[in-house]
Amino acid sequence: MTSPTTRRALVRRPGPRLDDGLLTHLERVPVDLELARRQWEGYVEALRAEGWETIEVPAADDCPDAVFVEDTVVVLHDLAVISRPGADKRKPEIAATETTLAGLGYRIARIEAPGTLDGGDVLKHGDTVWVGLGGRTNEAGADQLAAHLAPLGADVVRVPISLVLHLKSAVTALPDGTVVGFAPLVDDPTVWDRFLPVPEEGGSHVVVLDESAVLMATSAPLSRALFEERGLRVVAVDMSEFEKLEGCVTCLSVRLRG
Repeated sequence: MTSPTTRRALVRRPGPRLDDGLLTHLERVPVDLELARRQWEGYVEALRAEGWETIEVPAADDCPDAVFVEDTVVVLHDLAVISRPGADKRKPEIAATETTLAGLGYRIARIEAPGTLDGGDVLKHGDTVWVGLGGRTNEAGADQLAAHLAPLGADVVRVPISLVLHLKSAVTALPDGTVVGFAPLVDDPTVWDRFLPVPEEGGSHVVVLDESAVLMATSAPLSRALFEERGLRVVAVDMSEFEKLEGCVTCLSVRLRG
């Protein structure tokens, strides 16, 4: 089990069938697999440079979307809730994540049928956990997650989504809890007391590195400037090939914080 000062991140290499990944809201365009692999390496190196230990979940070459490891689990404190993906083709991805986290000492819980839940639909800050409903995650999945997390003091808030694949395709949170999103893709910004609209879709996606730094994509320079004006240090990485597949910086890792 991780100590309070340990920062680890689960990651998973892109497989040879990445170009066959599922799409919901975007038209398919070719993915450059070699470039995607280089971008993934750059993402992992950026995490390591910021003091994060990366742990690879074994590759799943038959699962085109397996690189988006965030969707396979929700982790809070010492509990790993293994997801039940809303897309049947993604259900084989979860087993290796469960094995990896059990090996790290996490307690394991699972989302069971008829529930479905993708980790990308879950945004956490402090004791509040927002769950996006309307896409890959259903009410039964949200109810089960709430039951698993309640003993840890989490307050689960359900959020409607219809314009994007996952909740975290629309919004993420800055270190101070301000929720950021590209307003045309956010169903109901009033869900959050502190909502900051950003000028680009890519600006909606940040990974909190520490209390003063975030990781984001190079595709959102105006949003980067906005965050820097707020006093944040920004680490930017190229995500172009993953953005073609409705992916972003949050999707490629599961951050484990003590």
